Amino acid sequence: MCPALKSPPKMTLGLTEACPLQCRYCYSDCGSEPKPGELDIAEWKRFIDEVVDDGVIQFYIEGGEPLLKPGLLDLLAYCARDAMTMLRSHGTLIDGAMADALKKTGLGRIFIDLMGATAETHDGCAGVPGSFEAACNGISHCVAHGIPVDMLVILTRQIVPELNALLQLAAALGADRVGVLRLYPLGRAKKLWPEIALSLDEQMAAIRSLRPPPGLAVMQSWHPMDKNCCWQAAAVDAFGRAIGCMYLREYVDFGSIGTSRYLDIWRGHPLYRNLRSGRVERGCPDCSASQGTRGGCRSTAFAFHGRWTAPDPFDETLNDGIDLLALPERILRS
Repeated sequence: MCPALKSPPKMTLGLTEACPLQCRYCYSDCGSEPKPGELDIAEWKRFIDEVVDDGVIQFYIEGGEPLLKPGLLDLLAYCARDAMTMLRSHGTLIDGAMADALKKTGLGRIFIDLMGATAETHDGCAGVPGSFEAACNGISHCVAHGIPVDMLVILTRQIVPELNALLQLAAALGADRVGVLRLYPLGRAKKLWPEIALSLDEQMAAIRSLRPPPGLAVMQSWHPMDKNCCWQAAAVDAFGRAIGCMYLREYVDFGSIGTSRYLDIWRGHPLYRNLRSGRVERGCPDCSASQGTRGGCRSTAFAFHGRWTAPDPFDETLNDGIDLLALPERILRS
């Protein structure tokens, strides 16, 4: 079982599905322009007022590329009045002036994605020449303006040979941490899965090969740190859909924040309540002990098994012979 909360403490806001990059495995299948129906800043502010009143103390803002959202700086400052506020970006739009403006909003931390430790690898994935250099410069500008930086990387077949070089790069640029994230079968990633995915043995070998330089922290969600975070997860996509977690975006729709208060959705939607309960078929004892929750990620469990209570196949003690290189047909069709 997971801790029981009466209201969500943290909230992820997916502001837009517009992005200047053309990432080959984009989870949202973003385009260069906002999609019809995206919430505007005034709508987001009204929502922020609501959830702060209901107890939210942290906002994690992402996209697409949130820096393309008109009014983003105003929204960050609005959030930071009452809550720890963090931003996820590709970093390519952050120059010195933007880093200064971000710092002045009260932003607490920024997460910047890299898709390789070299321009060849990163730009090949991002689909835009020069994006690697721009992202690295964005990290440097944030560090220079006193914004704590996490560098994020999604674990794919292409990045594995460069993982430790990426850790060295992060340290050289002044990042505090590197987050190594699992690859999810969402958006464009599903179409490229055989080309970019790794077997579980390959993933574990990559994680165990990490050698961070002194002073650089590494966060990852593989055994024994595979937690079930649905108990505290809350998220809204660019169109105002309550989805619990951004990695559930293709699998659930708990309701619209335009017609229901998020707290009512949190307390009332039966699937949402079940996911937060932590009732699962089996959990890894080591991960349960270290993370305080059972069962691992519900998104990957559902993707590969089709059951919300299933074990997480990305955990080596729960995998049960599931081939992570082969996506189920129902996921490919979705």
